[in-house]
Amino acid sequence: MDSTDQERDRKIAVIGAGHGGLAMAGHLALMGCKVNLFNRGEERLWGVRNSGTIELTGEVHGFGEINMATTSMKEAIEGVELIMVVVPANGHGWLAEQMAPHLVDNQIIILHPGRTFGAIEFRQVLRKNGCNADVIISEAQTFIYASRATGPSQVHIFRIKHSIPVASVRAHLIPAVIKKLRRFYPQFVPGDNVFKTSFENIGSVFHPAITILNTGWIEHDIDFQFYHEGATPSVTKVLEKIDEERVRVAEAIGIRAITARQWLYMAYSADGETLFDAMRKNVGYRGILAPRSLKVRYLEEDIPFSLVPIASVGRMLNVETPTIDSIIRLGSAISGIDYWANGRTVENLGIAGLSVRELRLLAIGENT
Repeated sequence: MDSTDQERDRKIAVIGAGHGGLAMAGHLALMGCKVNLFNRGEERLWGVRNSGTIELTGEVHGFGEINMATTSMKEAIEGVELIMVVVPANGHGWLAEQMAPHLVDNQIIILHPGRTFGAIEFRQVLRKNGCNADVIISEAQTFIYASRATGPSQVHIFRIKHSIPVASVRAHLIPAVIKKLRRFYPQFVPGDNVFKTSFENIGSVFHPAITILNTGWIEHDIDFQFYHEGATPSVTKVLEKIDEERVRVAEAIGIRAITARQWLYMAYSADGETLFDAMRKNVGYRGILAPRSLKVRYLEEDIPFSLVPIASVGRMLNVETPTIDSIIRLGSAISGIDYWANGRTVENLGIAGLSVRELRLLAIGENT
């Protein structure tokens, strides 16, 4: 490998400068990567531009020197091999539109995470916008960091997860993507396909229900630990019902999705006889406070882009999801937003009416 190839291999674009984007950009820079940080607006970039670095505390300590902080998508992804998308799922479509004119062959786009069917939607939007570049579109099952921004160029990493499956729209390319990622992240492992990573989106199980069932505390502006105090034994019973329904929908298309309790062990080495026990034992959740408002991604992202697609596939395949449906309706009532109308459904994903066989072929990229 010549010096030009080596430089390209270590040049990475991180798309999004929120909690997660700052954590990933700073950590990659600390590991010696040349990081271009993109954000849609200037307000999240000024701190990084002024300091030239991102300060990391918690599980990772140090200052990561950022190569570029920009609102220009063209500048951010030019000459870059890995494009790490770290934004809420409601931004995936817009980002695909912005990237479409600038992508070139052999670039790898990874959604961190895809939530549910993020990679499928991203591919669809690129095609609609005339992108003919031969790119690899992938998604992580979950985000690798539990992190919170503590300042304009500072971020605290509570925990780095242990094992995160990654899958690509074309499943045969998964090993190549993992090989690239493992230069920096040994935690990434090959996922089976993008349907499996989508159905193993555990944020869909935890985030909306815990938020909705703690609405009173949140609106009274009371500090409490979101997972350790918000997920009480009764709340966790609701999470278990959501989890059971998610697993049943996955089973209907031949996907064996892990349970939320299994995921906690895989991602954090947290175990317990019940989901409540496992969540309480997860030290990675310690110190993570609940949101201070109900205008939060736990509702505005996780309901339309996680729960709605699961329920929508369930409806198509005649699998009932009563608890998930209830959370969607409650979230819509609280937010004043029709999440069914605004979410990822089988209709707007272009998969309505597909047979189980056709869905399984799509999952591995053989029906594209």
